[in-house]
Amino acid sequence: MLPTTQRTKTSAPSSPMLRYAQAARRAGVPRDQLERFIQGGYVAQPHQLVWHAAARKADRPDGPAMIGIGGRRGPGKTHATFAQVALDDCQRVPELKILFLRKVLKAARESFEDVRRKVLYATSHEYKVQSGVVVFPHNDSRIVLGHFAKESDIDNYLGIEYDGCAIEEFTQLSKAKIELLRGSIRTTKQNWRPRIYATTNPGGIGHQYFRSTFVLPWRNGTETDTLFLPASADQNRYLDAGYRRWLNSLSGTLGRMWRDGDWDVAGGAFFTNWNHDRVVCAPFTPPKHWRFWLAMDYGFQHWNVVYLLAEDGDGRIYILDELALRRSLVSQVASALHDMLTRNGVEKQQITVFVAGHDCFSKESSGRTIADSWADEGWTLQPAVVDRKAGAAQWLKRLGNEEADIPVTILITTRCAHLIATMPMLLSNPNDPEDVLKVDCDEEGDGGDDPYDGGRYGIMVAPLVRFSVMPAAVVTASQLFGVPQ
Repeated sequence: MLPTTQRTKTSAPSSPMLRYAQAARRAGVPRDQLERFIQGGYVAQPHQLVWHAAARKADRPDGPAMIGIGGRRGPGKTHATFAQVALDDCQRVPELKILFLRKVLKAARESFEDVRRKVLYATSHEYKVQSGVVVFPHNDSRIVLGHFAKESDIDNYLGIEYDGCAIEEFTQLSKAKIELLRGSIRTTKQNWRPRIYATTNPGGIGHQYFRSTFVLPWRNGTETDTLFLPASADQNRYLDAGYRRWLNSLSGTLGRMWRDGDWDVAGGAFFTNWNHDRVVCAPFTPPKHWRFWLAMDYGFQHWNVVYLLAEDGDGRIYILDELALRRSLVSQVASALHDMLTRNGVEKQQITVFVAGHDCFSKESSGRTIADSWADEGWTLQPAVVDRKAGAAQWLKRLGNEEADIPVTILITTRCAHLIATMPMLLSNPNDPEDVLKVDCDEEGDGGDDPYDGGRYGIMVAPLVRFSVMPAAVVTASQLFGVPQ
């Protein structure tokens, strides 16, 4: 047996590799994947190991089809993504063809060349510069470098079969283009599941699509087809100090997006004081002595959104639950409303008032109104205060301001998924900066401001909830808040 000093000296050189293997095991990296990384001379950082383990989850029959990594700038997303494709995927599956996409050809080529040299310095490959293709001769797998200076450039890759795709700067593409591109990600290989690796930062035309597709399911614990990994510059030990100083110097919206990785902010956002952690809370059963009311933004092709609101003894408003239906008759919505009240432990007689937008009181060709149909279901609707600027001002006031130490006076439970998704994405009206830009949902029901309108009606009527009987006349914003009309 070796003396202690000799054993220490002999084992010391292997200790960094041992620590690397242990970190990989903790991250969930399978053994064969780690062996390929070691053979290629690639040493991933701890957060990158988590990313690589996540990529392997796409192999499972029930695994994600799209894996996203992003948030703050500078965590080494490009390096890790290329290493995953080149050192693991293309090495273990023969004749694999992966599309590696990034915006702007010159930047893509330069970045691709840099990362290729760093990642593949110990791996046999052929780089065809003119065509932008990396080929691995031993199994004929290859990586195709693609680019999009403008969205129409994506059309060059549609209809061509790729086994997988890595999209850098994912939010620079619209939802429509991503969905078209997904049609080209397919395979005939028995030992491979098609997938998309997406890396990006907040901001860009696809910001809301990435947020709703990746971030919100991750936040809500409902991930199925996607998997999201937040990343930050703090995790990258190799990032230079000058870049860190630049990130820390950013302020305002840009700082929140690139430094903080805040997906609840977008350029031109109206509610810049929205803070998910301060506003959103878990569902709970409210005390019986609280005041309760309902607010609805009616729709058939658009969303029909109904909110259950409550006020505690200190003047705080709680939006307890959300009912969001499309193409549903009043009788169907009324039935679902009954179920919503039941799960919150609220009885119908506890509802002080049920307000709705003015379209509910417009006569149809039959001479009846939507309010009449609700009356048939046993509910009396009252006209909501629809003043848009006054409503926006009330939302701003209740959301508070963390920097100015102004408290939040409205809390929204996670049951209100549509409202929570909508609020931070609402933009300022370029023709009236004191108002929120009006946006309709598309044919699939995506987007739109219907949840915001329903919530706006609810908070505007809050001062009158203290009355046991609502005034018969339509109440104006001026009467409630002293806001000029």
